[in-house]
Amino acid sequence: MSYASNDEIRGVLIQAGHERVLLPNATVAEMMSKVPIETVPDAPAWLVGQIAWHGWDVPLLSFARLSGQGDEPVVTNNKVVVLKALGGNARRPYFALLTQTFPQLIAVPRDGLLADASEETLPQGVHMRVLLGEQSALLPDLDALEAALDEAFPVAG
Repeated sequence: MSYASNDEIRGVLIQAGHERVLLPNATVAEMMSKVPIETVPDAPAWLVGQIAWHGWDVPLLSFARLSGQGDEPVVTNNKVVVLKALGGNARRPYFALLTQTFPQLIAVPRDGLLADASEETLPQGVHMRVLLGEQSALLPDLDALEAALDEAFPVAG
């Protein structure tokens, strides 16, 4: 078994609409497929629904829809990444992202993660665009995702 050295950042790469999204491995709780989705009434288009996971009702977001990167179809053969929420809301410790392909674990050399400053403004929910070798990926602003979720789908107290 090999461990990432301090010179590497471990991440999970998912496909969201037209873009690849790089998630910090430390925030990923589980990767699943064929997950039953319960719809949420009066939800914005990017809030696909919620899933039952280890006793929690976990909201499922379409990052592609939220950030304007295309429309992700919700299919029975879906793939979902459950993330640990970092915002400190004890009533919502997790949220999930829909993805079109099975998530890919990657190790990126620290000096290989370069910011791509070619865009004037970044899409909603995006912290920065990075270059991974020849390809680019979006780093999501997880705080902004949680804030949008809290606004659109408040947790009852």
